[in-house]
Amino acid sequence: MAHTAERAAGRARERLTAVAGIGTRGSGRRHPLVAAAMVLPLAIVLAIAFGAAQAVVAQASSVAGMLGH
Repeated sequence: MAHTAERAAGRARERLTAVAGIGTRGSGRRHPLVAAAMVLPLAIVLAIAFGAAQAVVAQASSVAGMLGH
């Protein structure tokens, strides 16, 4: 029984390593587009949660007002 648990844990660790390696180069660095694809969903959720979208709209409208548009 103990050997089965060890093998299952080993396979799970291997799967996690494989998933973490998606989009990495030979040097171990991720491609910038892969990194952006990983970060953008969280950034969007945080922007919605904390009202950052409203702040961006307010800044854009004030800049447009200063430019006279």
